[in-house]
Amino acid sequence: MMEAVVQAAVFGLLLASAPTLADKDDWDIYSFHINSTVSSRYATTVITSRVANRMNQSKEIEFHVRIPKNAFISKFRMLIDGQFYDGVVKGKEKAQQTYTEAVSRGQSAGLVSSVGRTLEEFKTAVTLAAHNKVTFELTYEELLKRRLGKYELQIHARPMQPVKDFKVDVYINEKAGINFMEVKGGLSTKALANAITRTHVDKQAWVYFYPTEDQQKTCDSCGEQGMNGDLVVVYDVNRNPSLGDIKKSDRYFVHHFAPLNLASIPKNVVFVIDQSGSMRGRKMQQTRTALIHILGDLAEEDHFGLLTFDSEVFHWKLELVPATGDNLESAKKFAREIVERGATDISAAVLEGARMLNAHPREGSASLLILLTDGDPTAGETNPEVIQSNVRRAIVDKFPLYCLGFGFDVNFKFLEKMSLQNNGVARRIYEDSDADLQLTGFYNEVATPLLTDVTMIYSGGANLTQTNFSQYYNGSEIVVAGQITDNGIETFTPQVVAISRNRRVTFSDTHAMVESEEEASDSSVRRVWAYLTVKQLLEKELVSSGPEKEKAKKEALELSLKFSFVTPFTSMVVTKPQGENSDVLHKPREGKKHEGRRRSFLHSMPHRPTRPSTSALVTQHRLHSQSGFISLPNENTEVFVTGSDHRQHGQQGHIRRVLVGASLVDGASGRRGSAQARIIAPPPDYEAFLVSADLHDTPDMFPTIVTPHATEAPLSHRFLQKTENLSLPLCFDVTGKVQLKLLHHPSEELFVNGQLDSVRNGGFRRITILLKTDLQVQIDTEKILVIEGQRISGLLGYISHTVGSLTLVSREKEIDVAVGDTRIVIAIHKEGGKDFLWPILRQRPLDDNVSGILALKPAVYDEVQQSPSTRLQIKGHDYDSTRASVVDHSIDPPPTYDCWLMSAESVLQRSLDDFIVA
Repeated sequence: MMEAVVQAAVFGLLLASAPTLADKDDWDIYSFHINSTVSSRYATTVITSRVANRMNQSKEIEFHVRIPKNAFISKFRMLIDGQFYDGVVKGKEKAQQTYTEAVSRGQSAGLVSSVGRTLEEFKTAVTLAAHNKVTFELTYEELLKRRLGKYELQIHARPMQPVKDFKVDVYINEKAGINFMEVKGGLSTKALANAITRTHVDKQAWVYFYPTEDQQKTCDSCGEQGMNGDLVVVYDVNRNPSLGDIKKSDRYFVHHFAPLNLASIPKNVVFVIDQSGSMRGRKMQQTRTALIHILGDLAEEDHFGLLTFDSEVFHWKLELVPATGDNLESAKKFAREIVERGATDISAAVLEGARMLNAHPREGSASLLILLTDGDPTAGETNPEVIQSNVRRAIVDKFPLYCLGFGFDVNFKFLEKMSLQNNGVARRIYEDSDADLQLTGFYNEVATPLLTDVTMIYSGGANLTQTNFSQYYNGSEIVVAGQITDNGIETFTPQVVAISRNRRVTFSDTHAMVESEEEASDSSVRRVWAYLTVKQLLEKELVSSGPEKEKAKKEALELSLKFSFVTPFTSMVVTKPQGENSDVLHKPREGKKHEGRRRSFLHSMPHRPTRPSTSALVTQHRLHSQSGFISLPNENTEVFVTGSDHRQHGQQGHIRRVLVGASLVDGASGRRGSAQARIIAPPPDYEAFLVSADLHDTPDMFPTIVTPHATEAPLSHRFLQKTENLSLPLCFDVTGKVQLKLLHHPSEELFVNGQLDSVRNGGFRRITILLKTDLQVQIDTEKILVIEGQRISGLLGYISHTVGSLTLVSREKEIDVAVGDTRIVIAIHKEGGKDFLWPILRQRPLDDNVSGILALKPAVYDEVQQSPSTRLQIKGHDYDSTRASVVDHSIDPPPTYDCWLMSAESVLQRSLDDFIVA
């Protein structure tokens, strides 16, 4: 994050590629049921879809649903012609071969992928014979988490068409008694409100949602394709004022601890706010709004500190101060005047926040450190592991660190690990209109500490989940599960010890009734224990290293397999009828980058675009040509080079010398000490590149690009243009491997062009950046080359590199380029085993004269005709459109959107030729 960023949702015509939506008139979802049962806050949800092929021929039938991110899929099956086809959970390595084979055939791999804030998407399909039927059944499980005094069960309904027999049944059974229950969400409003029936009797509650086909078309997010929205059941349970709610079944127990009538603890809080250039615009406006609101909610007995950072750290005050009226007004004024600029020194800022808290010990109080950032560390200490180690040493388990990652440019895994190492959590803040509400909502969860240093003790318990908690907050809940030893329930004694203000308190009840569930071989209580254990092992694996990390991974894998949970370490192989290939279902991790590696080199300019009869594939250390030389990182670096020796009448293919280790090798004879090396023909799919060449005195040495042979017909690439306050974006196709003008910034003399690739559903194969007259940067999926005048430099590893006004940061799966008030992130994605590039305009230049595909502003249109086909009106002109779908690769992992597919000229409002570079 070198410079300022304005959110990509506002700017950017985003490249995407996907087929149009399938015509579903020829297959009928005649029944769609969602059945959710909640017991002791553990929800098991079953989605059952029954589909009929009405055609006289075989048809591919799709099953496509969305489930909560916090859930584990535990079962999937299909019923065809009276036979069940069951999904089998396996270790990821064992399922990988099936997955790879499916992908290599260009088939859907039945993946689970993240969608939006709280959902993941599951998709699979099967070919169904004419006039046949199939039943899909998916089961997932989750432990509901209490936030702000309530539990929320989220059910997403998107059957893709109105369904005659559509039902949602929710049954809640809480032995502690249900305190209140309500239903909210987009599917509970307007016409659909009449389709909901709610019943609440003491310990049980029922919700029935049975909309008619007409009602399924008339809600806010409904249409001819039926419903697309959430039904959210909100409730809380009655509270034991002391020890809490304990359930036992089949020698397992689960303890829900949320005591009442506790006095709040004064807190010491330091807010660490990123003010680097990428926070410019709406993100900073929303941050200011949220921060001012949060400051207003501080209690008089609270003490607080506030600092901002870019490449430096800026204090409101050097030490924590009481939350008096005057101090709060001064802090609010400081917040209003935050100026976005510079790079991002996360390390120095967090360490300074920790110093301020350590320097302010206060008996009977609770301390917490809150970091808000929207990017990676790019100034000061930038090594994530070093930062995490330094922060851990500074905090030493004295207080929790909460990390809020704003948007998708952040290295969320880095923030998550740093939070977990310091008894906190990481939360992603989504770049939407309600980002300020997300920020204040998170703060409200930790605003009122009630207990610190909480220890859960279970005499007669074993194999316990986490039992030590740094703090307990009002409206939250501590949940512990474990096994009851052979001594039995009679000797099982729970106890909780904690600090309340400045005194030690004990919660125990020797007469407490530990309620027993019906004994079962696979009881819900046992599954709660497994669910919690796997979740905590996943966290432990993330923060650990060495043998401890491998041990956590092994235990999580074994438990996931035993309980058939699809987790980041397991996959579900979805079996199908004979003759069809199996799908493999993976679960993503929040903030997880795409798999795969890239070599951090960049592409050279083809000064001599001549393919020689031979090129060099040499294992070498240094290539030397008179006074110019090429330095390589090690002896195993692959280099393809051609040169021109003007003294030999311009013959191509000669290299002056090749050094292996410290010795010269004669390529022709193999003798040491010769001045010329043999040149070996390279594989056809490689391209020539140099690594760090000084060409000032060596006009006879030029890099030559070796291009692969074209073997495929031109492909269409789909672009997505966002819109302002409209339900569907626009999209259009560009055919062939053309070079497009992505951005032209006249006042900066900046040109950014992109060469489309031949990857199906892919993007760009090369991005070229030209700055003024003497600087070029060429980027492909494997290498980076910077050409400055007559000097060519290859960039190695994950580095930060500045040349003039251009700053380039290379990370694992993206390259961040900042020039003045412009910032572009070039993401690297994979499709069909091949990498491709994806340019995203993160900060739009202020100059109104900028042009190019990325510079197009959000579209505005009106629907002027809906049948027999949809016509859209743009700037007073009507255009034909077709409903289609696209993949938005500006987000990781990429979601799929519906869009209005139009001609390129209609969307661009000018000829496509104006965006093509000759």
